[in-house]
Amino acid sequence: MLAASRDDEVDQRWMRAALDEARAAGARGEVPVGALVVLDEQLLARAGNASIAEHDPTGHAEVRALRAAAARTRNYRLPGAVLYVTVEPCVMCMGAALHARVARLVYGCPDPKGGAAGSVVDLAGEPRLNHRIAVHAGVLGAESRALLQDFFRARRTPVR
Repeated sequence: MLAASRDDEVDQRWMRAALDEARAAGARGEVPVGALVVLDEQLLARAGNASIAEHDPTGHAEVRALRAAAARTRNYRLPGAVLYVTVEPCVMCMGAALHARVARLVYGCPDPKGGAAGSVVDLAGEPRLNHRIAVHAGVLGAESRALLQDFFRARRTPVR
């Protein structure tokens, strides 16, 4: 068995923090997705989904974290930043990450119905766009998937 690389360990550590954000979002009744923006090993921002509470279709964890990171750095461009998210981002969130010039995306589980980092479309590597994002998929993917499955299972189970 190969030992995990330092990069893998770092990615897992940050993804655990993103999972904490996802759990908090789920506890608030939001779809349990969490995101972090990290630059030079420093946490710039963290967020969970808040579309329901904020009555905002753009209230996804990724967008909220990118907004907070941009406000903190006083620059909407985040070159060199890593976006950690528990679930593969949708088209809107990938568009925001591309516009922010995020260098790298690390996500937990794929979204086979709306993922825009390879599952449905691959905006991260689209050659016609003026920016590409390196993608590392599957970091703590089983935990991310289980969190979503448990959340939706609880909502679909009839009350007796």
